[in-house]
Amino acid sequence: MAFTLTINGTNHEIDVEPETPLLWVLRDTIGLTGTKFGCGIAQCGACTVHLDGQPVRSCSTPASAAVGREITTIEGLSPDSSHPLQRAWVENTVPQCGYCQSGQIMAAAALLSRNPNPSDAEIDAAMAGNLCRCGTYSRIRAAIHRAAELAHS
Repeated sequence: MAFTLTINGTNHEIDVEPETPLLWVLRDTIGLTGTKFGCGIAQCGACTVHLDGQPVRSCSTPASAAVGREITTIEGLSPDSSHPLQRAWVENTVPQCGYCQSGQIMAAAALLSRNPNPSDAEIDAAMAGNLCRCGTYSRIRAAIHRAAELAHS
């Protein structure tokens, strides 16, 4: 079935089954591989993208549920990695293996869009569904605080 998805501000005409997970449309159909497959059951957060600014797990979101909505992936956060979160991630050397990082950044971006100066507890609550096997949680929290500072400077 053909339908149009708006991904990172660009319309894409796709022809997939309506129940195809958005993750596979992004990666395999469109070629945006920054969004990662982790668990496939919406438990790890590696596949987090935004639908109309809200974080969702693309592995469990049917592509048809995104029709008429704005999809933002890690590639669409900024064209040149200048987003405050991306800069703070590098500054705080957050990634180790890096696999979960696009999902972490997308969850953090949604948090900062609704709460520009979150407390540690608010960060922990917002990020609780995004797992990092390397355990860089303290650096993730520090980077989110730093991104909040960068956004206000």
